[in-house]
Amino acid sequence: MTRAAARARTLLASGLSVTALLITAACVAYDRDVPRALPQGVSEPPAATSASPSATASPSAVTGRSSPVLNDEQLRAALITEGDLGPPWAAAQGPALWRDGTLKATADDGDCRRLLEVLYTEEPFGVPAGPRASVALDDTAEGAQLREQVGAHRPEDVERALTWLGTLPGECGRFRAATARSGTQEVEVTELPLPETAGDARAALRVTLTGGAPDAEPARLTVDLAAILVGEDAIVLTNGGFGEVRAEVTQAMAQLGADRLAEVAREGRLRV
Repeated sequence: MTRAAARARTLLASGLSVTALLITAACVAYDRDVPRALPQGVSEPPAATSASPSATASPSAVTGRSSPVLNDEQLRAALITEGDLGPPWAAAQGPALWRDGTLKATADDGDCRRLLEVLYTEEPFGVPAGPRASVALDDTAEGAQLREQVGAHRPEDVERALTWLGTLPGECGRFRAATARSGTQEVEVTELPLPETAGDARAALRVTLTGGAPDAEPARLTVDLAAILVGEDAIVLTNGGFGEVRAEVTQAMAQLGADRLAEVAREGRLRV
C-alpha cells in the first residue's frame, strides 16, 4: 500500500463511524486488497490543527524547495473520485443550484463580503498560475455537492489567504448577507479542524446561511471550505448543501486529496 493510502486508512479508520463506507472506498482506490469493512468501536477523529495563523506552517518556508510544475494530466490524476466516497456519491451533473441562489450574496463588512465571494468563486488563493484540474461530485441521497480544485499558486498568495481564513471565525462569526433570490441570510462562520497531516499548511471553515424569500420557509445551507497547501500546489475543497453536510467527509477528503497530490508530485520528481 502506498504512503498516501496508509495515511488515508489511518485517518478514516480512526474516526468516521457514520461514514463506514468511506474508508473502504478511499483505501480501495489505492489497494484492491483492503478488507471491505470497518472495525467496530471506532474512536473519535484524530487530533486536528487549528485554522488560525499560529497553527499552520508557513507556506513560504514549505515552498522554498524546488520541484517540477505538475501538468494537467498529473493534476487530474491527483483528484479524488466518486470511487473514493462510494454510493450514494456520483459524478456531478452540473453546478449546484444553491450556488447562484444563495451564495451569490453580499454583506456590509469588507471581510465578510470577501468571504461570500470566495465561497461563490471557490478561489481563496486567486486564479491558479498555470495548469489546474477540478472535479465535482454529488451526494445523491442528501443533495450535497463536493468540489475539489488543484493548481499552482504563488506562495505569498497562499500564505495571505490561509492567514486571512484563520481570522474569519472571529471577524465574521455572525453577520447578515443580502441575496437577490433568497432574501436576507443569517450567516454563521466557525472553524473546521483539519487533520494536521493534511498537506503542509491548511485552513478550513464551516459556513451556514439561514434564511429565504419572505414567502418561503426558512432554509439552511451549509458549506465547508478547506484550503490546503501541498508543496508547490494548492487544493481548494468545498462540500455544501441544504441537507446533511458531514464534516468528517470534508476532513477525510482533505486528507486523501492532499496525500494523493503529494504522491503524484513525488512520482513526477522521480521521473525527472
